[in-house]
Amino acid sequence: MILEVHPDNPNARNIAKAIDVLKRGGVIIYPTDTVYAFACDINSKKGYEKICQLRGLKPEKANFSLICNDISQLSDYAKQISTPTFRVIKSCLPGPFTFILNASNLVPKFFKSKKKTVGIRIPDNNIALQLVEMLGNPIMSASLKDEDELLEYTTDPYSIHERYEYQVELVLDGGFGNNSPSTVLDCTGDEPELLRQGLGDVSSVF
Repeated sequence: MILEVHPDNPNARNIAKAIDVLKRGGVIIYPTDTVYAFACDINSKKGYEKICQLRGLKPEKANFSLICNDISQLSDYAKQISTPTFRVIKSCLPGPFTFILNASNLVPKFFKSKKKTVGIRIPDNNIALQLVEMLGNPIMSASLKDEDELLEYTTDPYSIHERYEYQVELVLDGGFGNNSPSTVLDCTGDEPELLRQGLGDVSSVF
């Protein structure tokens, strides 16, 4: 099933249908401020394992992100954030950044596995933020990669639906997505470290 959702003013009824899927342990595909992504409730081991299967990854080796809806929620799922790091995070979010941080005890054990860190995002996308707000806790997110050699990420939601119609419960159509991922910054050390350059501009960080 595919449902259209306005990127600026998301339809509450369609968002509620997505929330129902997430609460039942299902998997959806949704837009962010970067690429389209798989999502499940952070507390759903079943959803997590299904996304790992869809991405062809072993659960213990997968590196997915948490999507939060504000800095306060981000702080709940990360620990030992220094003041300089907090300033960097606050200046960049919401936006196309993923921050690698030390995980708090609120992050489910099956999600962080043997890792003590977690990637956290606050996308500049109202659909993603509404999902988290209405769900009441973060969602787990994994970028939807394409098998095409030239196009790393599928941008057309209808092409995405055609490919995954029978593998996920719902696709939220928020218009065409980007073909570039988020910028990834490791903030577990004394200074932020750039792990991947994506859409996020790091000129204000370094």
